[in-house]
Amino acid sequence: MAMMDVMALQQAGEALLSSDRIEIPLLDQVVIVMNRSTGETQQLASKILTELKQKESSWTRVDGILEYSQFMETKYYALQILESLIETRWRALPREQCEGIKSFIVDLIIKISSGESLTPPMKMYLQKLNLVLVQIVKREWPKQWPTFMADIVGASRVNDNLCLNNMIILRLLSEEVFDFDSEVTQAKAHHLKNTFCDEFEAVFSLCHKIMESSDNAALVEATLHTLHRFLSWIPVGYIFETNLTELLTQKFLGVPMFRCVTVQCLTEIASLNVLSHVTQRSELYISKLKSLFTHAMLQIVGTIDPSVDLCSAYRRGTDSDQKFIANLAQFLGTFLKENYQICEVLESDNGQEKADLKKAHEMALQYLLKISMVDDVEVFKICLEFWNWLCAELYREFPFQIDRPILNVFPILTPSEQQEPRRRLLYNNVLSQLRLVMISRMAKPEEVLIVENEQGEVVRELIKDTDSITLYKTMRETLVYLTHLDYKDTEVKMTEKLQSQVNGKEWSWKNLNTLCWAIGSISGAMMEEDEKRFLVTVIRGYCQFSTKIF
Repeated sequence: MAMMDVMALQQAGEALLSSDRIEIPLLDQVVIVMNRSTGETQQLASKILTELKQKESSWTRVDGILEYSQFMETKYYALQILESLIETRWRALPREQCEGIKSFIVDLIIKISSGESLTPPMKMYLQKLNLVLVQIVKREWPKQWPTFMADIVGASRVNDNLCLNNMIILRLLSEEVFDFDSEVTQAKAHHLKNTFCDEFEAVFSLCHKIMESSDNAALVEATLHTLHRFLSWIPVGYIFETNLTELLTQKFLGVPMFRCVTVQCLTEIASLNVLSHVTQRSELYISKLKSLFTHAMLQIVGTIDPSVDLCSAYRRGTDSDQKFIANLAQFLGTFLKENYQICEVLESDNGQEKADLKKAHEMALQYLLKISMVDDVEVFKICLEFWNWLCAELYREFPFQIDRPILNVFPILTPSEQQEPRRRLLYNNVLSQLRLVMISRMAKPEEVLIVENEQGEVVRELIKDTDSITLYKTMRETLVYLTHLDYKDTEVKMTEKLQSQVNGKEWSWKNLNTLCWAIGSISGAMMEEDEKRFLVTVIRGYCQFSTKIF
């Protein structure tokens, strides 16, 4: 098809805007110019399409455009017209017109989604139709469309392809309703949430049946993605009073195709903070959480060998592999933070359940340490959030160091209080490894340059990288807590790193810089005499280093 020039476009615009009848081949040409041309012709085509979209009767031609247009771009444009109508004038339409639009969209979705295989453009078209339907549902359900949930669950039993698309529609609806939408009033949003919860049993039964018995991998994956959107708001009984957690950990977590979304589901469950809601079912829920954690860790150990070099594996991995590692970090950090009372085993006389929990807890921490060394700053930030919380928690619980001489001079603590808390002992080895991670990965602080301003005055100028500074501040806070928890080990780790620079074992400008930033970040965190002695050691090390390199 030849591209229209300006004169032809002007004639096409007059024809399209002056009549209620839309000549679809002409509209196709204008849309093509809009999407594939540049300059004056594109601007003119855009102006014509905008004016046509604003025309009050244009929506009445959407069905014809969708049926007869030969170009996907034109169909997308027609759906934009329909979306605009739904968002601005739906309540003002006569009831029969609302029903007609609703039936047309539903029938079209059923027709397309029931097909065996769809091309990428057709999948995109179906996705846009789904979004239009969700906008209609938000305005029609439950008052004008009380059978919507029953309809979509019933239709899902027709064939797997239709069921898969219905899962996508339910996920989109959940996102619209529970991720508060400015288009919906707070009262309406609250009503939709309550209705969704009240009618959720049939939806959950459908999801559960698919997860238990379907052999259609694409359908199972779509169902898991939909479930992930449900887990943050559904009544917890659906999670802990069914075999859902067992399905997730024992059936899907070990399958490469499903593991990313399964870990996301487990993260949502871990974040529910069940322990804060004491109910008659608390013991059952706690037992389920323990089982979830231990079985999840068994599957993770089976998926990622504990001895693997995770940094190299991440670097060589596919996008899916890297996404899994990031999701895994989120799950481990969330579970260990929100459910620490469950997974921290402090007693020495353990039964089998506690022994399994203790092992799972140790493995989870080791995996987090490994992931913390992966060369991806966003993944590191996920890990850092947990480490920062843990160090702050341990310090606030017991903000003393037992070997401080001052405690002997001023015995303000009882003998039992002068024993290191069992919780801190539990994490001692992990914290020692964490100090190395923080020192090795220390972010860059604010840079200060000495410059001359316009008045000829010599002034300091800060060069700010907001993301880097935020990361530095969190890392500094974490390393300061680590120093308060055990200043001797922090000093030893930094001294060892310095020696590795001096002897050339780990020499690089990057390593030297991170070590300098780490040492500078804990200024004031030690007792004065300890800090002076440490500073002398550091200066001597740098002097040795400088004589070798220069």
